[in-house]
Amino acid sequence: MPDVDPAALDPAHLDRAISEIVRAEHGRVVATLIRRLGDIDLAEDAVSEALVTALEKWPTTGIPPNPGAWLTTTAGNKAIDRIRREGKRNAKHTEALMLIDDSPAPDPDEGPVADDRLRLVYTCCHPALALENRVALTLRLLGGLTVAEIARAFLVPETTMAQRITRSKAKIKAAHIPYRIPREQDLVARLGGVLAVLYLIFNEGYLATEGPGLRADLSTEAIRLTRQVATLVADPEVDGLLALMLLTEARHAARIRDGVLVTLDLQDRGLWDAGLIVEGHQLVRRCLAANRPGPFQLQAAINAVHTDALDASMTDWSQIVQLYDQLLALQPSPVVALNRAVAVAELDGPDVALAIVERLELDKYHPWHVTRAELLRRLDRDAEARSAYDAALALIDNEAEQAHLRRRRASLPA
Repeated sequence: MPDVDPAALDPAHLDRAISEIVRAEHGRVVATLIRRLGDIDLAEDAVSEALVTALEKWPTTGIPPNPGAWLTTTAGNKAIDRIRREGKRNAKHTEALMLIDDSPAPDPDEGPVADDRLRLVYTCCHPALALENRVALTLRLLGGLTVAEIARAFLVPETTMAQRITRSKAKIKAAHIPYRIPREQDLVARLGGVLAVLYLIFNEGYLATEGPGLRADLSTEAIRLTRQVATLVADPEVDGLLALMLLTEARHAARIRDGVLVTLDLQDRGLWDAGLIVEGHQLVRRCLAANRPGPFQLQAAINAVHTDALDASMTDWSQIVQLYDQLLALQPSPVVALNRAVAVAELDGPDVALAIVERLELDKYHPWHVTRAELLRRLDRDAEARSAYDAALALIDNEAEQAHLRRRRASLPA
């Protein structure tokens, strides 16, 4: 990537370019620093300081040719400065200082995984941590999500999520959980947590909690890491998750138009990535042959049905409802029940679906309000639909989704 001349971009475009680089590189830089320092808090602080320096310098000097390397070097120097200032780090930190102070990177440990970011996922997914804490910590370190964004993804208060993340880091330090390449036995033992983490990272890329719409850096990274896991562990759920990601990512180019989210039924299917769809369908067929259905495999199969239809009107809703029935049996949750209700509306009508939705306790979950709004709209209960749109809008910060919901609300009869 060549230097970007700050004079060639207006301030808004330059700020956007810097923000995109920072978001895309955050996980890699944090993972590299944690490997070198062996201290999550020190690495996080150093990377944060480096990002601040980048935001201060790059608008004047231009974006460097290799911004990731620049951030890694700068963060390493920030860590060295802090160690020197404090002067009371233990021998481990002194050793880390030697590693990053103009020395070559150490040889990787023996083991099946050499990728810094993937080994960070496995470290965060140590069984000593509760599952929800493993996911939250990984989203914070690898995805660079704010505590507020993660809290909204988990439907919990921000203070609760902050405490979870802090306790998780403290437990890793107190239990001396090593940041190292996972051994063969770890690959399977931690697989469930790893897949859950990668799924949520992908979801944040698919529809970001905040910002203009999508975060392609996160969805691309989640797919890359899932492909690596698939080479290490032969498990139908890994194939299922990869298929789910590919079939969802295939619709990327059609999901936003003129800054407004485009729902599945209105997307230009000519913009869908045929190559990703073919690969996703191949993986789904492999899962079917294995005959060990799991939640990710069933979700992938649902997406395979959607991407099979040449037009939204040709969607096989009966098959989708059957797949949701299986998913609900394996993973009984109100969110699965909500998604099933959307399919039921197409098969049995909005009144039947609304009765299902009204029984779900999801008033803090904005898709619940969106689903209610759309069903009420179809039943000509416009005032209630308008209120449901308002409730959804109050819970989201994604600009493309906000624009879509405002447009839907405005189109209701006065």
